[in-house]
Amino acid sequence: MSSTKVAESEQARPRVQSAARAVGILMAVAQSESGLTTREISEQLEIGRQATYHLLHTLVGAGMLVRGERGRYMLGLRVGTLAEGFARQLAPSEHLAPIVRELAKETGETSYASGWWGNEITVLTVARGSNPVTAAEVSQGHMGQAHARASGKLLLAYATPAARRDYLDSHQMGPSTEKTITDRGELEAHLDQIREQGFSEDLEEFAPGLCCLAVPLDGGLSPFAISLSAPRERYLQNRDMYIADLQSGAELSSAPAPAAK
Repeated sequence: MSSTKVAESEQARPRVQSAARAVGILMAVAQSESGLTTREISEQLEIGRQATYHLLHTLVGAGMLVRGERGRYMLGLRVGTLAEGFARQLAPSEHLAPIVRELAKETGETSYASGWWGNEITVLTVARGSNPVTAAEVSQGHMGQAHARASGKLLLAYATPAARRDYLDSHQMGPSTEKTITDRGELEAHLDQIREQGFSEDLEEFAPGLCCLAVPLDGGLSPFAISLSAPRERYLQNRDMYIADLQSGAELSSAPAPAAK
């Protein structure tokens, strides 16, 4: 490689790295409860303090961040344009379908992606399993009975307290089977357990003979979950493998693309 090309490569790399770092800052701030200070951003992302100052200055100037009280950086109003554009341009099912298809291929079980869509918990995409005997399939667009479904319970567990309260206040907790949790206090305790363990199960709570497993995307910060369903006996035999497969799929879906070099 010529010296000119080397110089050009060295000049280009910081710009690519800066873009990746700026995205990292936006993600870190978005995942925080009440914004982050310069020091917290620098330490969390392992970026030098001076570089962090420059990146924050740029993001504030672009309207992507604002500097609030006590020097904490929060998302700026222009981030709302990105969120609105995402919802307008591509339905979540288009993003989630490849993940679900790969999960169904890997496990042989019917797999799903579900998420918050408006004020409902909805099945967004479905991929049928390849095993000779598959579980009864829940259709795309299915809503309701979140308290009885693995994905519904998981999304309720990771929702804000206000969103969870609003949903449960407006939806009846009737039994789908004799194993469905219908007591709100018992469900709340169960949701705490789901957050602690990082996954949710439906052991014949939605339909007799059917078991389901769900894990969150982006550690529960995303409003989406992936899940699979299987006949009871096969589920119990392969439970640990299914948990590992779902968690692996969720990690891959949340991992950022590598920066160009």
